[in-house]
Amino acid sequence: MAEGFNSGVYPISSKRLTLDNDPNSKMTEFLTNCEDDQLLLLTNFYRDRLEQAIEGVARLCLMFAACDHIGVKESHKVKEIADSGNLADCSKLLLNLVIEKGPRALRVMWESFVEMHRGLPKLEKILRELPTLGPDAFVYMNIPQGLSEVPSNLKDLQQKHKETLRVQTETLRVNTILIKEKVKIFQLVGRYAELTVISTVRDRTLVEHELLARGRDHEEWREKHLRKELEKIRTDQLFQSSFSQRKFKSGNSAAVSGVPGIGKTTMVQKIVYDWATGKIYPHFQFVFSFKFRDLNTINCRINLRNLILFFYPYFGNILGELWKNPEGLLFIFDGLDEFKDRIDFADNRRNTEPQYMCTDPECWCEVSDIVYSLIQHKLLPGCSVLVTSRPTALHLLEKADISVWAEILGFVGDERKGYFNKFFEDQTVAAAVFKHVEENEILYTMCYNPSYCWILGLSLGPFFTQRDRKQQQVPKTITQLYSYYIYNILKNHGREIENLRDVLLKLGEMAYTGVSKKKIVFRNEDLIEYNLQPSKFLSGFLVELLEKDESAQSVVYTFPHLTIQEFAAALSQFLTPDPGEIGKLLSEAHSEEDGRFEIFLRFVAGLSSPQSARPLVEFLGPFLHPTTCRVIDWVKEKVEGQIGDSQTETGKRKLLNTFHYLFESQNKALARNTVGSMEKLPFSGLRLTPIDCAVLSHVIGLCDTIKHLDLERCYIQCEGLQRLGPVLHKCQELSLRRNEVGDSGVKLLSAALRNPECKIQKLDLDANALTDSCAEDLASALSTNRSLIDLNLGYNKLGDSGVKLLSVALRNPECKIQKLHLRGNDLTDSCAEDLASALRTNRSLIDLNLGVNNLGDSGVKLLSVALRNPDCKIQELDLYKNALTDSCAEDLASALSTKQTLRFLNLGFNSFTDQSVPALRRLILTCSSLEEIELEWNQFSPNGKRQLEPLQGSRRGLTVTV
Repeated sequence: MAEGFNSGVYPISSKRLTLDNDPNSKMTEFLTNCEDDQLLLLTNFYRDRLEQAIEGVARLCLMFAACDHIGVKESHKVKEIADSGNLADCSKLLLNLVIEKGPRALRVMWESFVEMHRGLPKLEKILRELPTLGPDAFVYMNIPQGLSEVPSNLKDLQQKHKETLRVQTETLRVNTILIKEKVKIFQLVGRYAELTVISTVRDRTLVEHELLARGRDHEEWREKHLRKELEKIRTDQLFQSSFSQRKFKSGNSAAVSGVPGIGKTTMVQKIVYDWATGKIYPHFQFVFSFKFRDLNTINCRINLRNLILFFYPYFGNILGELWKNPEGLLFIFDGLDEFKDRIDFADNRRNTEPQYMCTDPECWCEVSDIVYSLIQHKLLPGCSVLVTSRPTALHLLEKADISVWAEILGFVGDERKGYFNKFFEDQTVAAAVFKHVEENEILYTMCYNPSYCWILGLSLGPFFTQRDRKQQQVPKTITQLYSYYIYNILKNHGREIENLRDVLLKLGEMAYTGVSKKKIVFRNEDLIEYNLQPSKFLSGFLVELLEKDESAQSVVYTFPHLTIQEFAAALSQFLTPDPGEIGKLLSEAHSEEDGRFEIFLRFVAGLSSPQSARPLVEFLGPFLHPTTCRVIDWVKEKVEGQIGDSQTETGKRKLLNTFHYLFESQNKALARNTVGSMEKLPFSGLRLTPIDCAVLSHVIGLCDTIKHLDLERCYIQCEGLQRLGPVLHKCQELSLRRNEVGDSGVKLLSAALRNPECKIQKLDLDANALTDSCAEDLASALSTNRSLIDLNLGYNKLGDSGVKLLSVALRNPECKIQKLHLRGNDLTDSCAEDLASALRTNRSLIDLNLGVNNLGDSGVKLLSVALRNPDCKIQELDLYKNALTDSCAEDLASALSTKQTLRFLNLGFNSFTDQSVPALRRLILTCSSLEEIELEWNQFSPNGKRQLEPLQGSRRGLTVTV
């Protein structure tokens, strides 16, 4: 059910909010000063963002209904859509209803936003923008953002330009590994898969391998999605929308980032195509798109006029007319990370020294100066600019005048499945491939990236379309996947060349040099250096790209994806006739801190596996046995060495990387020899992806002595826990605190607890967003489990109903729980009777933490009755911050005074006064087992303090903490 329908009605005054009592006075003042027509403009301007901000906040409907601004019938309609789970349609309908009801309902809506925005980050972000909009905001909002009128003398040129761009962008070229159709051409509209793009300003420093780092970032974004912080942005909202930080100023610069293969260039192609066909940005009269890779060929000073004519020569002498209306121009620069020149936006010389300044389209300067000046609105002020880049180069834009930051997250949820449906014409094959991918956690996690989906499609397709392939051979590791990718190229094109092994060796050596130097673009001179000749066979590995220079077009080469380059580099280590000091090479690569060799090393470890090598050996001949042995020895050495060095974050990360080597090698004997006797896996504070969790699961599965698995603050969430599920029962101590595993995660854990071979003795689930929805599963598991003795459920939201269910399990005579922490779980006296019943019958519970709840006097009085029971063996009782007063002191003292098992009692941060001192003195003096009691000292008068002070140290071992 959507949030709020059971939470009661929040009263909203039908009058305007008063400024004197409103803590959000700036927001309220702005709204109070708005006229009715301005509020409507404001609502329409922020419409898309408001729909996202109030998704699921259906209590708004009740608020409006209570104020007679939305009828009962309409309210039920909103509730019905919300209950169906379609929150996006729910918020759209709600906004439509409010706008239809007129100005009064609109004003109440905005006022209610101010009342309830805390805890709703998207809504709060919008409201905080309001007071900063400026005096011209509503004038701008009232200007129609429709078609921009083109001067009559430019209409034919615009039509020709649009037609040229349409032809250039309407098709999508897709590389294949087939003999007949090396490149397939598809219609862009039919092939283009929508990606999730978010509007955010993120940390733009990224030093790890982008595949790995992006995986960790993906978990961070998912975490933020759960907190409802991220706003989705469409490509048609990058300019002149409420997302812009330069609202109501002419000219905007937008930056879109994304890792390699995520779809930046294809997104740019779609933007240009949509503009050329009239679908988006009608207010731009002309769009000019450039690739930084092409701009690299310009080695002389140039002006903006000649730069445009170089790529769009048909503009001739008419560009001067375009300069008159810069607001109608959009410049797109794709691939900042590939630009040969560094553009320093923090360099003040660009503002003071003439040779760096470019303020006129006729001014001759460096290409970097033109790009800088357009982005900073110094050249053609009023024009708009879009820049795309990998995250690794985004730091260059930190000082740039960027008004919209966005990042392509890639495929989310069903978007992954949609890609395979488009990739394969045969939907039966598409379904079979996706099913395999979905069932393999390593492969499935890769699928956020379209490039990885492409590799998966090419590699896995033949297994489901050719009868001679056995299903059980389908790749399961990344190394196996890439081995079959290369296998398919060799099978389709291997006959075209004589010495396959020698060519692959040279290609791999060039690839390795590129990896070590972070180089992804290769030129003819690179091929000559490694004795490689451009050929039909080689084009199966290298994509040819045309670059323009002053006189002609030249060809450069790149691997279809960085990971393919890394695989070729790893493969070459097994093809060289002289392995030499391969151990030294691998150790040097392993010691690099920037992550450039991480995937390369995983591939090397993986290729030592017969399963990964087998498909390649068919065409390349056997791998050198000494090389394979040295690689296995190196992996063994690194794993054993890293096990004892996992105290720091760097040490933990390196240990995890060595586990990835073990996983890729699929060498069970090696794994058992290295990690088989490990007792502790300490990964606390290290962000783990689902892939990491799958690897960890593999390692634990081969380890028979694991005692402590520490995953505190690893942000694994339910998806990561699902990967670990099959092996969790093997651990004795399991720390999962602060992981946001949620109720669904506890269902997975409950299955581990019910496992007859479960060894878990201590389970820490502190701060995991648990509610009463998981309590029944947990209670069921506790009723049958015979190993668990220490359970920490602190700082969740189990509530009274959740604890009532757990109490049923505690009453079970077979329950072995000795320590139960329920601190900070919104408990009241409503659950006290159930807890008391459990205390009366339970024979094992000795430590009960009920701190930071609201049991109150009535709740503690009920507990006191149970505590008097001689069968109750409680030794530690925490009632810190439970709204207790003098009213319950006598009951508590009476119950505990004779309890000769009690060692620790926490009564801090309650409201006891001098009236409780006699009862507390009697408790302290008569309970001979008591070793420590905590009290709130400042609540007592000087006289009360004098009566309690002598008790400190009155008995050996007694501590009165005040």
